[in-house]
Amino acid sequence: MTGDELLRVLATLANPHRLRVVAALADQRNYVSQLARELGISRALLQVHLRKLQAAGLVSAVIEVSEDGKAMKFYEVTPFIIQLTPKEIMAAVTTLTAGNDADTEVGGE
Repeated sequence: MTGDELLRVLATLANPHRLRVVAALADQRNYVSQLARELGISRALLQVHLRKLQAAGLVSAVIEVSEDGKAMKFYEVTPFIIQLTPKEIMAAVTTLTAGNDADTEVGGE
């Protein structure tokens, strides 16, 4: 994992809503409306968090058509392992692009 990728993943997971989304999807995939009900947040807010998780490569989505013809977007966790050791950080730091500042993204949420 490059330094930029590591920053993106860590910044994405540094949000309690997104941690809850990953936890809720860890056992089974789900669609937005049901997931929003389970988590007790609005669909609009959930969509924002799902987009960020998807951009970081932590969840994926597939659209399926139900028996009644309704299109439903199902999300599931993309399997990932993050090994965070001092040596991993040293290696990641060597690949950071100039000016990459994850604090800007985290603070701008």
